[in-house]
Amino acid sequence: MIEKLKSLGPGLLFAGAAIGVSHLVQSTRAGADFGFGLLWALFLVHLFKYPFFQYGPRYATATGESLLDGYLKLGKPVLIAYFILNLATMFTIQAAVTIVTAGLAINLFGISTNPIIWSAIITLIGLIILFIGRYNLLDKLMKIIILTLTITTIASVFIAYFSTEKTFSLTQVLPEGTLEIGFLIAFLGWMPAPLDVSIWQSLWAIEKKKEDKNFSTKKSIFDFNIGYVVTLFLGVCFLTLGTIVMYNSGEVFSNSAGKFTQQLINLYTSTIGDSMYLFIGIAAFATMFSTTLTTLDASPRAMSKTFSLLSNKIVKNMYWFWILFLAIGTMLILLLFISEMGTLIKIATILSFLTAPFYAIMNFSLISGKHTPKEWRPSVSMKILSYLGILFLIGFSVWYLMNL
Repeated sequence: MIEKLKSLGPGLLFAGAAIGVSHLVQSTRAGADFGFGLLWALFLVHLFKYPFFQYGPRYATATGESLLDGYLKLGKPVLIAYFILNLATMFTIQAAVTIVTAGLAINLFGISTNPIIWSAIITLIGLIILFIGRYNLLDKLMKIIILTLTITTIASVFIAYFSTEKTFSLTQVLPEGTLEIGFLIAFLGWMPAPLDVSIWQSLWAIEKKKEDKNFSTKKSIFDFNIGYVVTLFLGVCFLTLGTIVMYNSGEVFSNSAGKFTQQLINLYTSTIGDSMYLFIGIAAFATMFSTTLTTLDASPRAMSKTFSLLSNKIVKNMYWFWILFLAIGTMLILLLFISEMGTLIKIATILSFLTAPFYAIMNFSLISGKHTPKEWRPSVSMKILSYLGILFLIGFSVWYLMNL
C-alpha cells in the first residue's frame, strides 16, 4: 500500500491541500447545522468544479507549462487579474488555515492558550522548513498522514453510526435567510478547495514530470482523479460525523479556535473512546499543518511566477519576498480578526467562491483553445459539464449577492 501511495503525485498533493478547513471545519459544521440536508451541495460542487481542477494537470502535462503561462497567452490583462485576485485572497486563506492549526496545537501541546502565539510559531516553523528545503520530507509523510486520517475517519463514522439510536432524514434543504445562505456559499467556496488550487496543480504536475519522464497526460488525469475521489469521500464522512454526533444535540460550534478544535476532536473521542484522543489530535494537526505549509509555499511560488511573467524577467529571491510578505500579512489579519475565527473562515471561503467563476472561465478557455494540443482538448461531455459548472458558480454567486 505504501509503495502505491509513493507512486502517486500531484493528485495526492491536491488531496493533502484540500483536506483541511473545508473538511475538518465546513463539512463537519454542515452536518451539525443541517444534518444530511446539504449532501446535494457537497456532490454538486464536486461535480461542477471537477473539470476546472482537472484542467490544471491536463494542460501542464500536455503543453509542458503551467496555467499561469497559459493565462499570459490569453492576454496580459488575464494574468494581471489573477495577480490582483490572488493578492486579495491569499492572506485570508493563509490566516484561516493557520488559525485552525493553531487551535489544534493548543489542545494537543498546551504551552500557551493564545492562538496568536501558536500561529506565529506554526508560521515560523513553516518558514524554516521551506528555507532548509525539507518540504519534500513532509510531502512523503503527508501520504501516510492522509491514509491514517482516512482510516480513523471511516472507523469513527462506522462506530458513531452503530452506537447511536437516532434516526436521520435524507431530506435535502435549501438554506434560507442571510446567515444560512452565507454558510452555504462558504461551504461551496472551499469544497473541495478554492479553484485557484488548479494553478498549484499545474505547477506540481510540471515538477512531477521533471522527476518522472513517464508521467503522461493520461497518467496525470488518473492521478488527479484518485485524489479527487478521496476528497469527496472524506467530505461525506465529515458531514456524516457532524450529523450523527451534533445534529439536534443542542450544542453549537464555538467561534473560538481553541474551543472549536476541542469540539472537533471530541467528535472522534465521543465515538471511539478517549484513549484515541492523542492519536486523533496528532493526525488532525498534521493534516492541517501540511495544508498550512502547502499554502505558505504555493501562493508565494505562484505570485513569484506571475511577477516574472508580467515583468518578463526573473528577479532573484522573489519567492522569499512573497513568502515573507504573506507571513507578515497573515499575522496582521489574525491580530485583527482573532476574536472571531468563524468570521475569518467565512470571509476567506466566500471570497474564494466569488472568484471561482474567473478561474473556471479562464481554465476552460485555455484548455479548449488553440494553446492546447487537439488530442487533449475536452470532449463534448466535458465541455457540457464545464458550461454547466460555469453557470452553477455564477448563479450561486449572484444568488448570494442578491441575498446580502
